[in-house]
Amino acid sequence: MTATATISDQDIYLFNEGSHLELASRLGAHMEERDGWPGTAFAVWAPNAEYVSVVGDFNGWDQQAAPLEPQGNSGIWGGFLRDVGQGARYKYHIRSRHDGYRVNKADPMAFHAETPPATASIVWPLDYEWGDDDWMANRADRNGAEAPQAIYEVHLGSWMRVPEEDNRSLSYREIAPKLADYAVEMGFTHVELLPIMEHPFYGSWGYQTTGYFAPTSRYGTPQDFMYLVDHLHQRGIGVILDWVPSHFPSDEHGLAYFDGTHLYEHSDPRQGYHPDWNSYIFNYGRNEVRSFLLSSALFWLDTYHVDGLRVDAVASMLYLDYSRKEGEWIPNEHGGRENLEAIDFLRRLNTEVYDRFPDTQTTAEESTAWPMVSRPTYLGGLGFGQKWDMGWMHDTLEYFGHEPVHRKYHHNELTFRMVYAFNESFVLPLSHDEVVHGKGSLLDRMPGDDWQKFANLRLLFSYMTAQPGKKLLFMGGEFGQGREWNHDRSLDWDLLENGWHRGVQKLVSQLNRLYGERAALHQTDFNPAGFEWIDGGDAEQSVLTFMRRDANGENPIIAAFNLTPVPRHNYRIGVPQDGTWHEILNSDAKEFGGSGQGNMGAVESTPVPWHGRPTSIIVTLPPLGAIFFENGS
Repeated sequence: MTATATISDQDIYLFNEGSHLELASRLGAHMEERDGWPGTAFAVWAPNAEYVSVVGDFNGWDQQAAPLEPQGNSGIWGGFLRDVGQGARYKYHIRSRHDGYRVNKADPMAFHAETPPATASIVWPLDYEWGDDDWMANRADRNGAEAPQAIYEVHLGSWMRVPEEDNRSLSYREIAPKLADYAVEMGFTHVELLPIMEHPFYGSWGYQTTGYFAPTSRYGTPQDFMYLVDHLHQRGIGVILDWVPSHFPSDEHGLAYFDGTHLYEHSDPRQGYHPDWNSYIFNYGRNEVRSFLLSSALFWLDTYHVDGLRVDAVASMLYLDYSRKEGEWIPNEHGGRENLEAIDFLRRLNTEVYDRFPDTQTTAEESTAWPMVSRPTYLGGLGFGQKWDMGWMHDTLEYFGHEPVHRKYHHNELTFRMVYAFNESFVLPLSHDEVVHGKGSLLDRMPGDDWQKFANLRLLFSYMTAQPGKKLLFMGGEFGQGREWNHDRSLDWDLLENGWHRGVQKLVSQLNRLYGERAALHQTDFNPAGFEWIDGGDAEQSVLTFMRRDANGENPIIAAFNLTPVPRHNYRIGVPQDGTWHEILNSDAKEFGGSGQGNMGAVESTPVPWHGRPTSIIVTLPPLGAIFFENGS
């Protein structure tokens, strides 16, 4: 993005209208030369201020040394400071018209910031020589509805640490080759990062954002983060960022009460304050706030070559009464509980993203039954490309938490999903939210002795891979991390010295490769024509069998799941065609830590009609095991 802080009448018009989509090129701090003098142009929106100045290292933080001038009636204050350049720390000193309120604020448009707990903004350029041309030219093929998406969700600060150096986190540049190597080795197609936007409280994992245009300096500079994205792209790995337009923290240096008034947030706490997160809610009806948020989203896709945005906590944006009791919220103009301004904002967000970056994806974390979240705006949808299937996650983990002897009474917890599985374009998430706040690890949530816990976990991952929908797995799950995730510690990589943990890791790698290589497992993730029950009703034996097909209705894969520790010998499954059916995956294989029961690699069909099909196969279903078959004749 070309950076110039020259603010035109057209910029002001678009900003005040809510249609300026490149605020990062106008507001904030931009190094440039004027009248032969190098320096930095500053611009900030503070319409209710009576005085604004730039304070920093360069003027001894003197509130009187560098006053800014109002830019017409736009509410924007601007000015140029000579000899202020890269690395200069600064804030805006604001004196409000309201009650004489005075405060030093970080720059909402800053590209770089001090490492917390320090809070100043830093003048910084965004020049970088990218090497990902091939990826960018072809990424539409990697992000489309028919492409495999096996997403590895990562918290950068705790994926891998350096214990011999005071347990420090890896930098962006240090983590780049390690994460890329691992993602490639494991067969993941994308990495999704918990919010890397600057945030004061590390323990918020980035979900309490103050810097909507700045990657956190905890791990390096903006160019260092560009290097991470660039390196992943050059290794064939897409990058998705979590982005949080739903709320922001109350820290004094941040957006809250910015110019002595509730500028970014609603003034009424029934609309502007989030009781769950002790944070403020954006005023989506304010045009300038819309410009700010839209510019932020597009900025990451443009400047940082990001391949998608996962929008956090969409449900909290859609409902005015979200997490509120009666009398604690204000109905909309029609008396309803829908947040009409937020709905309009989300539709505009998705329209603009897909207009400018049609080869990327937006994904909603939306936990209710709001209709058409991932359907086009012209059909009345919210316009997201994808939506997390929170119902699948909840029902599936609930089911796997039952002792196998009781699972036959809960069979519908698995089968119910297919009633709605294609109402949206779903991502199946086993995310960070499932391994925090006392929930334990995924492994710890599985019932039984150690053998059964690992077998259940392998079964869970196999079931997830076979189900229609893109896949997301939080770091550590792929090798059966034993403890609950702790953001202050590295993952327990030493567990891979244990055969069972290594076995889970090998299985996940194999599942990801099958998912990517077999069109039947990914081309129809969003297409009901690609899924067919064989038998979803064998609750008595807790067995599920179904079939996946590719976009042409061909190359079927049979998936069978035995959800008990009792092997099922001579189990007959109806299949669509004669011939040899090859066992392409067995989660009970010894290489994965299983007991090694299976079908010797293949079975032959017999002309016995079964399950409404003209022919069938007789198989062994291993204990707490999944098997996949494809026809080789």
